[in-house]
Amino acid sequence: MEPPTLTDLRQLAAAVKAEARASGFDLCGIAASDPFEREGRALAEWVGRGYHGEMAYMARNAPRSPRPRAVVPEARALVVVGMYYGSPDEPAGGDEPRADPAPAHAETDASRDAAPGPRGRISSYAWGDDYHAVMEPRLRRLAGFLLERGARVARYYADTGPVIDRAAARRAGIGWYGKNATIITRGRHGSWVFLGEVLTDLPLPPDPPAEGSCGRCRICLDACPTGAIVAPYTIDARRCISYLTIEHRGPIPRELRPQIGDHIFGCDICQVVCPHNAKTLARTHPEFAPRPGVGARPELIPLLNISEDEFRRRFRGSAVTRAKRRGLRRNVAVALGNLRDPAAIPALLLALADEAEPLVRGHAAWALGRIGTREAREGLEARLGSERDPYVREEIAVALAGCAA
Repeated sequence: MEPPTLTDLRQLAAAVKAEARASGFDLCGIAASDPFEREGRALAEWVGRGYHGEMAYMARNAPRSPRPRAVVPEARALVVVGMYYGSPDEPAGGDEPRADPAPAHAETDASRDAAPGPRGRISSYAWGDDYHAVMEPRLRRLAGFLLERGARVARYYADTGPVIDRAAARRAGIGWYGKNATIITRGRHGSWVFLGEVLTDLPLPPDPPAEGSCGRCRICLDACPTGAIVAPYTIDARRCISYLTIEHRGPIPRELRPQIGDHIFGCDICQVVCPHNAKTLARTHPEFAPRPGVGARPELIPLLNISEDEFRRRFRGSAVTRAKRRGLRRNVAVALGNLRDPAAIPALLLALADEAEPLVRGHAAWALGRIGTREAREGLEARLGSERDPYVREEIAVALAGCAA
């Protein structure tokens, strides 16, 4: 059998892109499997500075992530896909957070009961179904298409493998790097895209890399509440709201909690303010539309003391499960502390008494200190008398000092 000609391979590449679109992807490009030299150096420097925080897998994979053939030795090409999850009709930033309420003494029990409960903010990528579950069957179909056309290897990943997805996307022509470290696509998808790739041994001809620039714009750097974008294209994950509310498992640094605002899972600020996202398409995939029980702005008080069974039921098939119940409750406590709504005090006192979760108790104490009413202070003083965990005792002491101030 004669090897395929360049014309044959170009026709196959066109067929692969058509199949990707038929599978439900919005974007598709092809990249060579050569090492990502520039990105590899940047990754090593990023890990060396500790910017990866507790994400040990980033450091562990750093030596092979820039080399696709270290992941799949037979790889000769990467078929890179993008799936749009944005919608200008449902702004990712949601409505503005509520201002601090009037002092507690100005409220009656009746007005408190009648007022709507405080709400938190969930990153738009997690409003609907988990993108892994949405993309993987489509990638499997695309990999099967390659195998049917002569490939011996077609291994796929949806943000789950060691390959640097953004490097592959840029090389495949999907988009270019924004200063907020996202891939900004050409066209009207902006940076609201999930990325995936299939590594194959077929020598498909590559597309030209994407070219683009943010110019002198630095809106995303200035808008980040925690200063996590420490330089153009460089994120210190340890300060990033998305990292702190999802990947980070321990106490959120006290000095960063006020800047987290009402975010309880992820953050979209650096994408919302990006001019390239000003005129994006209407929603194209209903799987990513807000689903009941999750959505963009859930009520916080019912989430603070959610049971394990209810957590699993409510967030089944949602990316929110990545934070785990303990992490979500921690995040909710921080948001309630920032919103300072006295209506949250009974729920926070209940969380402060949760003997099984010192992480939640500590953040509930902080939130009560932020609210600072007499009811909150008395609850903190009562708990301090029985609390044995050193971390929680410290949080209560700091909270009480805040109340006194």
